[in-house]
Amino acid sequence: MQMYTKAIRNIITIKKLNEMKLHRTKIYFRNFAHMTITFLGTGTSQGVPLIACRCPICASVDARDKRLRSSVMITVNKRNYVIDTGPDFRQQMLREQVESLEGIVFTHEHKDHIAGLDDVRAFNFINNWRAQVYCTEQVAAALKREFAYAFSDRKYPGIPEIDLCIIDERKFTVGELEFLPIQVFHLHLPVFGFRIGNFAYITDANLIPEEEFEKLRGLEVVVLNALRREKHPSHFTLDEAVAIANRIGAKQTWFTHISHQLGLHEDVARELPAGMFLAYDGLKLEVGA
Repeated sequence: MQMYTKAIRNIITIKKLNEMKLHRTKIYFRNFAHMTITFLGTGTSQGVPLIACRCPICASVDARDKRLRSSVMITVNKRNYVIDTGPDFRQQMLREQVESLEGIVFTHEHKDHIAGLDDVRAFNFINNWRAQVYCTEQVAAALKREFAYAFSDRKYPGIPEIDLCIIDERKFTVGELEFLPIQVFHLHLPVFGFRIGNFAYITDANLIPEEEFEKLRGLEVVVLNALRREKHPSHFTLDEAVAIANRIGAKQTWFTHISHQLGLHEDVARELPAGMFLAYDGLKLEVGA
């Protein structure tokens, strides 16, 4: 735990990034306004380590190889916005000592991205705040199935208090942040990535339609999923993610939604092209807004 805490708190500049171990970094981009991106989790749907697996990655003692389900938090002026609430949402909020949220935005309805929504109850009770949830109609329908008790006409005491705000492909605003949806596909499932200022977050994708690349121009930072090396029907492989990153041309690319099949963090990090890195749980980036 001491090693992990040190890993996410040390600060260096971009200039020194390639000179230091990635688990000792906090990245700064020079800009008069900024937002903090916290990687709450960087793992695939089953997380890393995988239950009952004894492979070298799952047995690794490197904190960067311990991956909760993928999610990020964006902080601007001490206000927090979360993209996806997976099964580890409670643990992630406790680890980052989050005391309040402005809003929750969902990429899609798969369980590893929505399962923790019930735990907004703590914010309901402590902050007297109804969770402001932004999602498509399709995701809203899934939430109403998975958390039917929260949307029932007959309210049971203590259920999560949630307001659903339906979004589509148009820009929308949550508090101080403007989100631009990026339509991608997870095999046949439509998924939203999001651009917020100079930052873009895309997870659970194996296709970005041609017309969406225009939304990804001029980025400081882009986050892309890179599941493993072998071909997968609904996720980018590492090589595919690198190719997409080269096309986008952001100053920094960070890979997330990583499975134990990708390899040890330290080994994979060494082989990545300049300007591309593996994200890890607890990593914080400061990005120009």
